[in-house]
Amino acid sequence: MNEKIIDFLSEHHVLSLNTCVENQSWSSSCFYAFLQSTDTFVFASDTDTRHMQNIAKNPQVSGVIALETKQIGLIRGLQFEGVVQKASKSGEKAYFKAYPFARIMLPKLWEIEITYAKLTDNRLGFGKKLEYKRA
Repeated sequence: MNEKIIDFLSEHHVLSLNTCVENQSWSSSCFYAFLQSTDTFVFASDTDTRHMQNIAKNPQVSGVIALETKQIGLIRGLQFEGVVQKASKSGEKAYFKAYPFARIMLPKLWEIEITYAKLTDNRLGFGKKLEYKRA
């Protein structure tokens, strides 16, 4: 994965997660930890949430991480696609390192294996895009 994309993901901690089942889409916000070794996002969510019920039927998701600014030259944001699965041990470790307080809540942890990502970073030039596609 491109170093600029990794830097962006490491600077942020909330993603917008989008699911779709039977032409019904749903969006939610999730805190995440980025696991660079596997190019995955790790997040916590109960199975009874609408987005997790959708994921049980269709694990393919998309999402956005955005820097909110009115300064055109500073606009940055990442769009991604991926597949959700139960978190690995290394994913759990990364999540609890980022959010140690979460451990007492005994959360269910999940990973999004990033299959495609596109970073827009106007600091590199207006509309400059960097892409990642899992091999």
